[in-house]
Amino acid sequence: MEIAKELLWLAMDAGLQLLMQPFYYISIILIALLYRRQVLLERKLFHVRLNGWGLQTWRTFLGGLIAGLAVSVVMAFLGISLTFGAVLCIWVTAIVLMLFRVRFLCFAYSIGVLGITQFILSWFPQWQPNGFIGDIKSTIMGLDIPSLLALAAVLHFAEAVLVVIQGSKFATPLFLEGKRGKLVGGYNMQSFWPLPLFLLVPATGGSMVLPWTPFFGGEGWSSGFGILVLPVLIGFGEMTQSMLPRQKALVTSKRLVIYSAVLLALSLLAEWWSPLMIVTALAALGLHEGLVWYSRYEESQKSPVFVNPTKGLRVLAVLPGSPADELGILAGETILKVNGALIHNKEELHAALRQNSAFCKLEVQNHQGESKFMQRAIYAGDHHQLGAIVAPGPDDHLSVKMKPLSLFTIVGMKLNVRNKRTATPKLLAPGQPEDKQDTIEL
Repeated sequence: MEIAKELLWLAMDAGLQLLMQPFYYISIILIALLYRRQVLLERKLFHVRLNGWGLQTWRTFLGGLIAGLAVSVVMAFLGISLTFGAVLCIWVTAIVLMLFRVRFLCFAYSIGVLGITQFILSWFPQWQPNGFIGDIKSTIMGLDIPSLLALAAVLHFAEAVLVVIQGSKFATPLFLEGKRGKLVGGYNMQSFWPLPLFLLVPATGGSMVLPWTPFFGGEGWSSGFGILVLPVLIGFGEMTQSMLPRQKALVTSKRLVIYSAVLLALSLLAEWWSPLMIVTALAALGLHEGLVWYSRYEESQKSPVFVNPTKGLRVLAVLPGSPADELGILAGETILKVNGALIHNKEELHAALRQNSAFCKLEVQNHQGESKFMQRAIYAGDHHQLGAIVAPGPDDHLSVKMKPLSLFTIVGMKLNVRNKRTATPKLLAPGQPEDKQDTIEL
């Protein structure tokens, strides 16, 4: 009972610490800006908004809060040695890395870099700088890198769970340029979650001792414990043309679980045999980059899914709450017939819908290649395509060129549109305008 009261009192104090943590608020603001930018992109491409950025931010906030509490419970048994100076060191490193690419805002990168830095500094024990530089060196040398890398491993396991639950819900449909210059449909899956961690840390002069001994920290736990708040930001970024968002999220989640298991095993071994620390730090960086590279390579080797077949229109996305959503049309399915008319392009789709302004009948081919028939009344104000965004056709000229996402592009809220002439020249009739393709650079 006494230990429960002590934990409750420390938890209340940690909650007040969280309210005074600027990094937690910065994380939430960055997430809101990212989703706001996605909404601007959807309006630019499709003239509609698929999801509200406020709702997305709220969902990721709740998901991050629950995941943060779960990670805190796991780390209470693994243990971690951390000071407020170490928290600042980790966050400053993460922010510096994020200036180059947003996906580097990951504790596996920042802790891996700090582990490598600690290893290099250990080769120069005679270098003892004074002042601010000396404080930085002593902070880095005092970091318990194996326990921090174990924390990074647990965070990636939490990320794998969040990717399965929420990753596909925030996917943004895109028009991309394929291998042969033809536009294809795809999805950009970019999500971040702010996690407040309430970490048990060894504390000299603590009033009570834990009834268990965490793995990391050793004899340090015999003097008592305290709670330190560490706000973290986890997230993933994937682009897919060859899978449905749900399928891509499942594949990514499985790979993250394998990554976290390998990193956790290496971290536990590094605590037992210290020379393995540098190997674990390098693995945290190298394996993470390997996951990114392999995902891109895999996409380049597969055929795109979101292209229109010879008959019908392939559905790229469905607006939430639209007639297509109510009818049960899913992304990746094919609209074959509308009001009995076989359609091949958007113009034929619109013409078929206008045949009956009050009612429509559809034949849709599902993912298994089977036809399903559906019908619905049409009301004033309904989307002109029933809320179905279809794969790009020959008349679509606005595409997205993916570039590494940086902090400046998020804060700037800019979507750079560039015009480029079609790659294949053709003879034009007198007065006929030359075809151009607009490209949004992200």
